[in-house]
Amino acid sequence: MAKAPVLTPQAEDFPRWYQDLINKAELADNGPVRGTMVIRPYGYSLWERMQQELDARIKKAGARNAYFPLFIPQSYLTREAEHVEGFAPELAMVTHGGGKELEEPVVVRPTSETIINEYFSKWVQSYRDLPLLINQWANVVRWEMRPRVFLRTTEFLWQEGHTAHATDEEARDFAAYIHREVYADFMVNVLGIDVVLGRKTPAERFAGAVNTLTLEAMMRDGKALQMGTSHELGTNFARAFHTSYLSREGRRELVRQTSWGSSTRMVGGLIMAHGDDHGLRVPPRLAPVQAVVLAVKEDEAVLAEVRSLGERLRAAGIRTEVDDRTDTPFGRRAVDWELKGVPVRIEIGPRDLADGTAMLARRVPGGKEPVAIEALPRLLPALLEEDQSALLRESRSSRESATSEVTTEREAVAAAAAGGWARIPWSALGPAGEARLAEHGVSVRCLVAEDGSVPDADDEPGTVALVARAY
Repeated sequence: MAKAPVLTPQAEDFPRWYQDLINKAELADNGPVRGTMVIRPYGYSLWERMQQELDARIKKAGARNAYFPLFIPQSYLTREAEHVEGFAPELAMVTHGGGKELEEPVVVRPTSETIINEYFSKWVQSYRDLPLLINQWANVVRWEMRPRVFLRTTEFLWQEGHTAHATDEEARDFAAYIHREVYADFMVNVLGIDVVLGRKTPAERFAGAVNTLTLEAMMRDGKALQMGTSHELGTNFARAFHTSYLSREGRRELVRQTSWGSSTRMVGGLIMAHGDDHGLRVPPRLAPVQAVVLAVKEDEAVLAEVRSLGERLRAAGIRTEVDDRTDTPFGRRAVDWELKGVPVRIEIGPRDLADGTAMLARRVPGGKEPVAIEALPRLLPALLEEDQSALLRESRSSRESATSEVTTEREAVAAAAAGGWARIPWSALGPAGEARLAEHGVSVRCLVAEDGSVPDADDEPGTVALVARAY
């Protein structure tokens, strides 16, 4: 009788595969309140690595980390009409505290533009206070009707950046810098996902923004996932909160603002962009564990060599874990590490040790081969970089091969239904066509220029709409 697969095959049931992998790779569990999640240690270690990489890029951009309250007075949200209208269906409200009804209900933070502007209006007095560049790592709550772990949860973790500038041009340039040098650089060069950079249509913009820049990734089932956004807010929030400054010329002017964010949704994107029927495949630059050294069986000499090799690999700058749990069957341990997507598995048993070799298993290309133990600290860095590059090439190739050039709405819907993306001239689609696509569960993910760059305006000649079904 054939052995049952550890995971539901992707081709059989992709959503089931996703849930199986989250459970069996010990990434997360459902929380006790519908739509919440418990992130388990290995899943959180992936998020920590994302935080570290993004935080370094955010600080390089000049932003500093701060923290603002979880609870926001309801009156703050009502000051910017488009903002409150956009978030109203998702808000969680607190009406009682300390056993009493509150004089004013408070909103559990869905995003922080309003409360941060309350303080920006105090902190910004003159042009000397600009630009003001703030980021916070926090949790937010948006009441989710159709939850899915990591992708759509009622509470999730994220970073949100908020900045104030003297001019529209400065704000526009900074939003674009975050889009390109922080998010795209991280997603392409660390996550190994070949994201498309584009501009959201007016219908898809962030509530209260004058422009939203997005990064869209293709998952292995052909659907799109929005991985992060960077918004130009113009003076919408500054006007509502009287956030102004005294210019060099002595005039009182409103600041121009940006906000930008990425979240634990990226963990879901990592799973669905790179995972296969055997589990996760974690890009080596991201991986919290780049190499695991396993003792095949209980043997004092083997255990000593496994632990020694672990130390040598760490000294070579490789994030390494030693698995010497010989009371657990070797096959089970090997499958567990495969599920977790650790890029390199090094297996040493008595026969290997006698030969001075280890069995090297690489998660990305697959397969095993014997390698001299002493050569591993020297060989692994180059192999890890090979695997990093391979994942990015695969991501790019998959997206390009599954993207069709179309000229009609019917062709666009057919391409999305077949599990792919479509490119259609925005002039041929427009807002009316976008609304008709939505009736078929297909959305305009972003607008791009003919050469693949980000257009400066929605009506720029030659603009192309990228359409797909999305998470």
